[in-house]
Amino acid sequence: MAKPITHQINETAIALLRANPDGLRTGDLKKRIEERHPDFHPKTINGCVWLLAEKFPEQVEKPERGLFRYRA
Repeated sequence: MAKPITHQINETAIALLRANPDGLRTGDLKKRIEERHPDFHPKTINGCVWLLAEKFPEQVEKPERGLFRYRA
């Protein structure tokens, strides 16, 4: 059984942040997720990105507006 779309988006986002230690800007993060999952609706991706730091505070930090970074 396939993982829910939001789960896939969150996994992809965290993997991208882990691979970019300086962090990613919101637009760049959304663009990269859309490139990996072109069939997912952009508003679903946007909603998941918007809640990343809230849902995964132990893994994702938002040190400034528009910047997401993986907590090492």
